[in-house]
Amino acid sequence: MDIKGRSMKSVEQLITSKHVGALRRGFHVWPTLEFGVMPALGDSRWTADLIYSTWVQAETGKPPTNGLEYRTGDSGGGFDALDFKFLSKEEWLPKSTGMDLSIALNRRAFDKKIEIPIPFYGAGMSYGSISEQIMLSRAKAAKAWKTFTSTGEGGYPDSLVTYKDHVITQIATGMFGVREETIQYAPIVEFKYAQGAKPGLGGHLLGDKTTMAVAKIRESVPWVSLFSPFPFHSVYSVEDHKKHIDWVKAVNPEALVSVKVSTPTDIDMVAVGSYYAGAHIIHIDGSYGGTGAAPEIAKKNIAMPIEFAIPKVHRHLILEGIRDEVVVMASGGIRTAYDIAKAIALGADGCILGTAELVALGCTRCSNCERGRGCPFGLTTTDPELSQLVDPEWGAERIGNLYKSIEFQLQEILRKLGLKSIRELRGRTDLLAYRKENH
Repeated sequence: MDIKGRSMKSVEQLITSKHVGALRRGFHVWPTLEFGVMPALGDSRWTADLIYSTWVQAETGKPPTNGLEYRTGDSGGGFDALDFKFLSKEEWLPKSTGMDLSIALNRRAFDKKIEIPIPFYGAGMSYGSISEQIMLSRAKAAKAWKTFTSTGEGGYPDSLVTYKDHVITQIATGMFGVREETIQYAPIVEFKYAQGAKPGLGGHLLGDKTTMAVAKIRESVPWVSLFSPFPFHSVYSVEDHKKHIDWVKAVNPEALVSVKVSTPTDIDMVAVGSYYAGAHIIHIDGSYGGTGAAPEIAKKNIAMPIEFAIPKVHRHLILEGIRDEVVVMASGGIRTAYDIAKAIALGADGCILGTAELVALGCTRCSNCERGRGCPFGLTTTDPELSQLVDPEWGAERIGNLYKSIEFQLQEILRKLGLKSIRELRGRTDLLAYRKENH
């Protein structure tokens, strides 16, 4: 069947859960002309269905209705192995019930109170790993939704200053682009001690993507590969950690401090140490995250899966008597509204989205992020020509539509569980069950 030239709507109606293609801004990229032999995209975690259904949500602002699976992947483990114990239909809350999805980002008795209306915000993606146009798209969407996005460890482009009230600035081990004024811009400053997709390796940006503009912001040498050390060589104890936080608070007394760590076996003790060092947010990053730049050997063999780390941290903070004084945010493979809800049921307060936002902008998981000019769709690239493929207004609209769809689904999940607030879902492992096919 030749489907070239069809409209977006007619193609969506034709595509089933077994036949998914990559769509880009009103034109279609089909590997073959024959509908029946189209190869699948993605992998068992980011299946062809999830890739396309995320695109559809970014297009329409609601989950697809054409049979695409938009809730889980096909990995057989992690969040894909879990399901909710929904009430019988007669017990669901009425659709008119107002659902509260807001969460606080500071539960301590001191420092600025910040609340976001949805239980998620954007993950750190550095200038260099992604284009400035993508950073702008994410910042515009964050402002529209009164939530946040993060600069990652690549510095703070001047174009983001307009959106500074919704931008988290990150300080990582390479200290790339860290300046006093950028710390002062930020309502939240994030220390990246480790990343779930690259634990023990630090960040890396290869020379092909270290353009003149990237090097200028990172205060480095153009066309030379940049590797962040692991770890901060000034931090080997909770006391050292506290000195870091005290430094940021001296530069910007109003800032909240988030601490991003990977998921080692003692992640529970790491979280407690960060609390006593003065952190407001413990950001635990599991092994499923990362773009095509993250080494497979690290993603698949080192860090603890996020679904094990969350309840471990949650329970230990309760035992320490400090659970309600610290915010736990989870990342590292959060793809869908159902992943967010499951993470919260396991014990997180909220989640942080990374790859999902890129998929909303056209990422097909081709893993070309770090090669040559980078992404051919203008996402994870620093090439000045490829970067122009994404208009920030278009990008912000698509990310906003994805947020709208996630918001709707989270409200529906709460309604079917008989809960009126996302905060009531935290730690409710009794509402989770293994999917039948996993028994």
